[in-house]
Amino acid sequence: MLAPAVLTLCVGCRRPSPSPSPSTSASASPLVAPSASTAAAPSSSSAASADSPRLLALAWETPVRERPTDVARLIGGLRAGSLVARGAEPVGRAGCAGGWYAVGDGYVCVEPSSATLDTSHELTRLLARGPDRSRGMPYTYGIVRKQGPIYSRLPTRKEAEREEGDLDARMREWLDAPGEAGAQFRPEHWSRDPRTARELWDAQATDVPPAFAGDKAFWGNLSGLAKDPSALVVGRTKRHNGLAFVDTAVVDGRRYGITTNLLVVPVDRLRPVEGSSFRGVELPKDIDFPFALVRRAGGASFKEDGKKLVKVAELPRRAAIKLTGKQKFFHKVLHFQTEDGLWISDQFASRLDPAKKMPKWGKKGERWLDVNITKQTLVAYDGTRAVYATLVSTGEAGLGDPEKSKSTKRGIFRVHTKHVAATMDSEIVGEEFELRDIPYVQYFEGGYALHAAYWHDDFGTPRSHGCINLAPEDARFLFDFTEPKVPPGFHSARRALTGSVVFVHP
Repeated sequence: MLAPAVLTLCVGCRRPSPSPSPSTSASASPLVAPSASTAAAPSSSSAASADSPRLLALAWETPVRERPTDVARLIGGLRAGSLVARGAEPVGRAGCAGGWYAVGDGYVCVEPSSATLDTSHELTRLLARGPDRSRGMPYTYGIVRKQGPIYSRLPTRKEAEREEGDLDARMREWLDAPGEAGAQFRPEHWSRDPRTARELWDAQATDVPPAFAGDKAFWGNLSGLAKDPSALVVGRTKRHNGLAFVDTAVVDGRRYGITTNLLVVPVDRLRPVEGSSFRGVELPKDIDFPFALVRRAGGASFKEDGKKLVKVAELPRRAAIKLTGKQKFFHKVLHFQTEDGLWISDQFASRLDPAKKMPKWGKKGERWLDVNITKQTLVAYDGTRAVYATLVSTGEAGLGDPEKSKSTKRGIFRVHTKHVAATMDSEIVGEEFELRDIPYVQYFEGGYALHAAYWHDDFGTPRSHGCINLAPEDARFLFDFTEPKVPPGFHSARRALTGSVVFVHP
């Protein structure tokens, strides 16, 4: 089983082979079983109103170009199942026999391999539950705890028995035994729900999608694995394999998850993992400068008694604490004075102050992000005004050389590419993984990105391979806050040179 505490991903990871399921070098993702209301959340398809002409994306990543020609610059992409408003008529056919249609600020080529005007296409229903951008966890996620087959469709019980020799024992454990599958979550699962794994999955009361049932069912080849329509098993899950799901369905008493690229995996071989409930603070609504964010557990507040410090109370982990601005050393350790006259150590808390010298991009009114590696903090600015602050996890090598170690690259960058969800893997010996659909990825320099990390809850501690890990709700907020914007229904956006500034410094 994958231990969430050891998953730290980003730079140095291999980009998977391109299409039909392209990955982008980002970080990881384990498996989450959200509530039934999450499973029923509206998809990005709602970007197009029912009475407007619409276009359906068929490819795993359907390009959106700046101009109606196949040589124009890419400005974004749609994912298979995205249903978006379009222009009524094609505006050209350069390099596209089916014609280019206006979509948002760009153009999409309508052809059998990428997009269609037929909104009754089967993908409209199969992928109706696209990513829910109103939540920190846009899909349902799970991580492999017991390797097994990946099916091209929902198998019957007899088919599953034939492919999985341990099925009877596995189902007995799942339904009856207080083993790992049925036991309540331990703290390291990061679950906030006291129900069992089975109950969490079963809470998603979905019906069997007819297109997935029966021995003749075959929906296509989004994954690149299901090349033979007659093949039931198209691959096997691996260790450190994270998956994202758009639906679940029950066949012969067994529940299966349906992945974002329409493959089928039994959920009793997966472990649901919820993302951290942590989120940052709004400024100045929740608190104002100067203040401290408690990075890790074990800290305390003290009162001054002569030359001694006397412990008053434990510091709540990740609390935001108002400061007076005064600070002093006690026993060679820097301490900050709280608003109520107590003292807290910088070994457990990071002090945040407004930017000492406002950069030119802030003076010009741009939105930008200030990332401090030493403090493990991020402050979001709207021009000269700080609006949000949170804890992050940067590269585990701290201030080491990014070219030689797992540290985050320092400098002034601009966000150039954003994905609602992106996949990464690695074949580095000892660090192999394949984790799909990491939420809210923002690339700012090569393979370095800001993104959600819901496989750990150590924000405030360096632990990534170089990317900037964020709690899921923080990642969602910042994804919507920065430029370039990802329009409703789109899955990605690209803009060189003019995206929001990311200032990463010691």
